[in-house]
Amino acid sequence: MKLKLYIFRHGQTFYNKSHVFTGWKDSKLTSQGYKDARKVALKLKNKRIDVAYHTHLSRSKATLKEVLKYHPECKQVIEDDRHIERSYGIYQGKHHSSIIDEEGIDSYKTLLQWHKIDHLSGKERKEFVQKLGEAELQVIRRSYSVAPPKGESVKMVGIRVLPFIKDVLKKMRKEKVNVAISSHGNAMRPLRKYFEKLSIKQMMELENPWDNYFEYTIEVKDEKKKPERTKK
Repeated sequence: MKLKLYIFRHGQTFYNKSHVFTGWKDSKLTSQGYKDARKVALKLKNKRIDVAYHTHLSRSKATLKEVLKYHPECKQVIEDDRHIERSYGIYQGKHHSSIIDEEGIDSYKTLLQWHKIDHLSGKERKEFVQKLGEAELQVIRRSYSVAPPKGESVKMVGIRVLPFIKDVLKKMRKEKVNVAISSHGNAMRPLRKYFEKLSIKQMMELENPWDNYFEYTIEVKDEKKKPERTKK
């Protein structure tokens, strides 16, 4: 028997649109976000979904709601925060540009203490600080093992996502059900890593769309009936 697992990201939120670190903050879907969700819904319209998962965040719930409009056969909807978005700690709710400014200035001050950049001034210094900040932003966004202060690294997200995956697979095999997961960008990294057998490097290079889904086939062995014993 072959079962299906469908994984998709929520639609665009107001924080996504404004380049603000969202994390565990509850940013709502934009009008484009609802269009994204409806695109996913239409692509999944003719699939069978028996069980669906979302997190407590409204963007995950709202996207799933659009999808399930076409699936009256789905009788069980489960909330599970093990696949919630990565926590960005102290950066949640802050604009990316403000992080560039803050981190760039901090790094610049550190280098000043080492007397490495005493010669910089004016425009040259401003551009140098900008580059430092942009480099720090990339570390925050793209590093596998570096966590923002009071936040999570992608590695930490993977640690909580793995048991979630195992529980979903166990349910699928036991109950013979197809499953849909309305998830988040950084939680989808370890989800896709597991099912697509990706390396850490490949996982960190993933860009998860707002308007599409990923489909995985789960093989389930058919239970063979035991032969009936004949009476002598």
